[in-house]
Amino acid sequence: MAKTLIALIVALCLVFPVTAAQSQSKTEPKKTGKPAWTELTPAQQQVLAPLAGEWDKLDTTRRKKWIVIAERYPKMKPQEQRRLQERMKAWAALTPEQRRAARERYQTVKKLPPEKRNEVKQKWQQYQQSLAPQADTPGGEPAADKPASVPVETAPGAN
Repeated sequence: MAKTLIALIVALCLVFPVTAAQSQSKTEPKKTGKPAWTELTPAQQQVLAPLAGEWDKLDTTRRKKWIVIAERYPKMKPQEQRRLQERMKAWAALTPEQRRAARERYQTVKKLPPEKRNEVKQKWQQYQQSLAPQADTPGGEPAADKPASVPVETAPGAN
């Protein structure tokens, strides 16, 4: 009887800390990703401004990917910078479900053999070109650089 009682006490001592830790982790608020928006440099904040409202919702991995992009930004040509800004705005406007679907499409395309991937890319370019004549701006400037949505091949954070 004494051995059984001791075994029960030892078992409870071993199990209780584990269950206490599990219940504590469920009640603790979810930690936010790093770095926080306020920890970014002013230059990074300026480049990533379209994502400011979404920054708190991004996990650490995605934040770091965006920071790498922001570091490359000054070396980009002005046209590439405009395109990146437009795509960030488009990405920020997507719902979480749309982002998830875009990431899934990106992963699917990424797994395709090179010839199939090129075929998809060509179809996307044809689609974009078909939109250009319809999307001319009132000033006569073509809006071909403005994507209707975030393309599958270049969806930010899709990696």
